[in-house]
Amino acid sequence: MAADVLTRRARVLVIGTGGAGLRAAIAAVESGADVLVVGKRGRADAHTVMAAGGINAALGTVDPEDSWQQHFADTVRESYGLAHPAVAEILTREAPAAIQELVDWGCAFARTPDGKLDQRYFGAHRYRRTCYAGDHTGRDIIEALVRRAEALGVPFVEHTHVTRLLVEDGRCAGAFGFDLRTGEQTAFLADAVVLGTGGHTSLWHPNTSRTDENWGEGIALALSAGAELMDMELVQFHPTGLVAPEDIAGTLVTEAVRGEGGILTNALGERFMARYDPERMELSTRDRVALANYTEILEGRGGPHGGVFLDVSHRGLDHIQERLPKMYRQLLAFQGVDISKEPMEVAPTAHYSMGGIAVEPETHTTTVPGLFAAGECASGLHGANRLGGNSLVDILVFGRRAGTEAARIAGQGGAGVGGGQAAGAVADAAGELDALLAAGEGSPKELQDTLRSLMWERCGVVRTEAGLLVCLEELAGLTEASGAMGVGGDGERWNRLAHGMDLRSGLMTAEATVRGALARRETRGAHNRSDFPALDPALTVNFRQRMGEEGLEVWAEPVPAVPEDLAPWLDGEAGAPTRR
Repeated sequence: MAADVLTRRARVLVIGTGGAGLRAAIAAVESGADVLVVGKRGRADAHTVMAAGGINAALGTVDPEDSWQQHFADTVRESYGLAHPAVAEILTREAPAAIQELVDWGCAFARTPDGKLDQRYFGAHRYRRTCYAGDHTGRDIIEALVRRAEALGVPFVEHTHVTRLLVEDGRCAGAFGFDLRTGEQTAFLADAVVLGTGGHTSLWHPNTSRTDENWGEGIALALSAGAELMDMELVQFHPTGLVAPEDIAGTLVTEAVRGEGGILTNALGERFMARYDPERMELSTRDRVALANYTEILEGRGGPHGGVFLDVSHRGLDHIQERLPKMYRQLLAFQGVDISKEPMEVAPTAHYSMGGIAVEPETHTTTVPGLFAAGECASGLHGANRLGGNSLVDILVFGRRAGTEAARIAGQGGAGVGGGQAAGAVADAAGELDALLAAGEGSPKELQDTLRSLMWERCGVVRTEAGLLVCLEELAGLTEASGAMGVGGDGERWNRLAHGMDLRSGLMTAEATVRGALARRETRGAHNRSDFPALDPALTVNFRQRMGEEGLEVWAEPVPAVPEDLAPWLDGEAGAPTRR
């Protein structure tokens, strides 16, 4: 071990302080493992706090006819057939228990007058099954998970950027990272590692991510360590992000606004969703609403800032302040817009990675022994279209399962806490940082901005083979430019070093996304190929990728069949009307 590199050991190392990471850490500790959690941000400020609208479970408190089987059917049907049935079944069966855990840990969900958990509509759900805490559900969930983790004595290492997974004898043996404030380097040695690092939506501008998150960091870590990826081309563009001013462009306007009756109109005053989904209108699936918004704007029916209009003013001030308090305050602060009196202008924004690291359904083990992934960085649940509200229950159900299994296999390790030394991998990781810390050409931030614009223009809401091929060429140029990049030696070098590492992650995940989009020669859900506008039944497959000797390898695998007992619940086509 290098003399200037610190060493910390744990049976289970969790990377990421969001909902998936926290839930994995809680499960691992409750299973008896020694755990350490490492994160880029503080434990109560992970990206999960930005998930506003709600969390799904078939509780039947508002619509008693709901069931986990119907939740399963909605999830699989709206995935356009690409969701792994076992993953969807586990999630929908276990969602009610996950909600009850949150209640037990103090999460203050809204209640009906008789004291039951209230549930609201979200787009494409057959029934009302979305529990919520105003329009700040994610923050309340994170706070409940942090309280539980702290009560269990879970140790945290915050403000640390993980740059590499340590692989020893083909097995994940920990990770390497540096302190974002001091640059101090640490080798975290472990018998099992859980990634809960989020997605890669910062590759697009505009997007709903914060600028120092969601560059595909965990996905790139896993790919570099030998893991496989799946469905990387399937990225959800949320229909409603703010369009102005520029510094907040892309900021999410929660689906809860439409769930509470919000209406979409264009510059002509037309309620245009009647052209795209007359049955469900604004409560259609996110992919359909996003494409509708995009089309209205592209065809010249957008507003003064290049968006369409979302109006909830007819619900009245009292209702809005009760159900949408965060949105009400944000629009006043950001734009001086009172949404109880006037509409907001919105447009599609990159929001969620539906693909990611390939995992085994039951335990979320990756193809690298000792490595697990949960939450947005993992694939398998959402297919070509994620139902709003499913992401928050995903982090709970599969964070728990990954943490439990990581603790089990860590307990079988014979090398002691933290396994071996992984000395060669540590030396390589330290050398990588040393190279970046040298003076060089180009700014990581400038290259990041170029990457984001490129991905929006060439691999955004609507894609073509010609645009994707140009995108690959330009990505190769950016990758070459990043090789000469350095971050210098002044007091800001640690932030620039983080930008440099994020850029490298972004370039890797961008290439995987583009290669997946080229392979998927059809239009399915959120993946719109204008040169292949029809859904191709022969492409009801998951495209997987891994790093080969000559670069990324891409191949197709068929989606497993839906179990016979659940098949009858799929009683309609993808896009069937929501029952109201």
